[in-house]
Amino acid sequence: MKLLVRNLSRSTTEQEIRILFSAHGSVNECNLVLDQETAKSKGFAFVEMPNEAEAKSAISALHETRVAKNKIRVKIAQS
Repeated sequence: MKLLVRNLSRSTTEQEIRILFSAHGSVNECNLVLDQETAKSKGFAFVEMPNEAEAKSAISALHETRVAKNKIRVKIAQS
């Protein structure tokens, strides 16, 4: 299941996101979206979790929690 993580702090790294979601299950892929010109975070990422139950657990546990002072939003990504 592919998840969209929004409202990330610009300083949050891909590794930090992977660790955050790994606490709720296995993570296949984690992609922090970067600005092509500055190579800095655009403030959102995609996380791919193979197990649907684990992904839903991560959504309910992490949606609107604070990460690096920002209240993140987590939902199922639209394909």
